[in-house]
Amino acid sequence: MPVTIIESRCPQNHPCPSVKVCPTGALSQDGNKAPTVDAEKCTDCGACMDVCPMCAFKMSE
Repeated sequence: MPVTIIESRCPQNHPCPSVKVCPTGALSQDGNKAPTVDAEKCTDCGACMDVCPMCAFKMSE
């Protein structure tokens, strides 16, 4: 299961730093909106969770 985004924790007012660290390119962002996860590319590595200061990413169960 891919990582999911908790939109209520994402301030959606800046470029998401997690998008740049995703090694598979599974994250994308439209403007300053909350990023989206491409489930087919996500490998559950957790890099996005390590970088997000707002803890807006969680591992799906």
